[in-house]
Amino acid sequence: MAVREILTVPDPRLKQVSKPVDRVDDDLRALMDDMVETMYAADGIGLAAIQVGVDKRVIVMDLSEERTEPRFFVNPVITPLTEDTQPHQEGCLSIPDVFDEVERPERCKVEYLDYDGNAREEIAEDLFAVCIQHEMDHLEGIVFIDYLSRLKRERAVKKVQKLVKSRAVAAE
Repeated sequence: MAVREILTVPDPRLKQVSKPVDRVDDDLRALMDDMVETMYAADGIGLAAIQVGVDKRVIVMDLSEERTEPRFFVNPVITPLTEDTQPHQEGCLSIPDVFDEVERPERCKVEYLDYDGNAREEIAEDLFAVCIQHEMDHLEGIVFIDYLSRLKRERAVKKVQKLVKSRAVAAE
């Protein structure tokens, strides 16, 4: 397992639509293991493969308090189950130190393949619903700041560029 670099805005790869996975095999499981390690190292709760530069329809997340229950979603499909939305403060590992409210459906159905390639279906609510929809957006080339006003988006991108530049200087 390895910690991979997380892409940050405005990297154009974050705007790519990810490709479906043909099958769950050892190579894909190795990617998912790396993604979990990367997510934990960055103190995140969810990560899409495109965020580490791999354009496959794969998501990992861990919403547990202890950070010991990683979940794996291959080729996820989400169906909203209500028109009711709820605002939730979101952040993103690809947009460090930027947080804002996004409205999303309160409940959705999630169909996917798990770590072993088994078909699964479940109902997502609360934080799980927010997180799976946020990560699913990544697979469609959408980042959460795309839901914000143009001014807020531009400020967020500038803030991230400044942060990345300062980290690079500090690392020299």
